[in-house]
Parts: sequence; structure tokens; C-alpha cells
Amino acid sequence: MGTPRVLIVEDEPNIVLSLEILLQRAGYETASSADGEAALEMIRRTRPDVVLLDIMLPKLNGYEVCRVVKSDPALSSIPVVMLTAKGQEVEILKGLELGASAYIAKPFGNAEVLEAVRAALEPRA
Repeated sequence: MGTPRVLIVEDEPNIVLSLEILLQRAGYETASSADGEAALEMIRRTRPDVVLLDIMLPKLNGYEVCRVVKSDPALSSIPVVMLTAKGQEVEILKGLELGASAYIAKPFGNAEVLEAVRAALEPRA
């Protein structure tokens, strides 16, 4: 399979940087996008192995990005891990109903993120 590629969709530069460092140290290749529209374009073009997806994004929110990815037969097998400050049960259920593999509330722990990425990759291995 080669080095798994993780697309980080997040509009906070500090969070992107910390996730890139964490994931690269764990052996993953990373790319990032700061808005929902650009993220969809990158997902279609690069077919990442996992998408870490914030909900509150410019242009197109994370729920919409997840809905589009999961409704497209060419993309629907790409695991999406929601990563957001919206941690109430109703938001978690909405993300999971849209097809997210996991839902991580901010602030998150490094081990929690790595475990969610590993678990998202497992069925594809």
C-alpha cells in the first residue's frame, strides 16, 4: 500500500501544523486544506487514505464535505474522521450518520488521533 496519505482539512494553522508533525512522525504522508471546497477538490484529485475533517470550515462545512464524499461511489470508501470543537451528542450523531468513521472532539489527545487514523486504515489493509 505504500505510505498512507492523510488529508487534514482544518482552517486553524496551528492545529494543521501540530497534526502534520504528529502524523509525519508516525510515518504518514500528509497534505492539508483550509476550506471545504478546496478539500473536495483535493480528495477527488489525490484520493487520500484517510481524511481528518473539521466541521466549521469556510466555503463548505465539514458535514457537507463528508456527505459529498460518502455519496460519491468513487470516493465513498475513503474513511473520514471528524475532528471538531462541536462535541455535543447531536453533532456526533450527525457526523456518524453521514458516514464518518470516527468523531474526535477538540481539544484532542495525540494518541486519540493516531488511534482513529490507524482504525480507519485497518479495513483497507
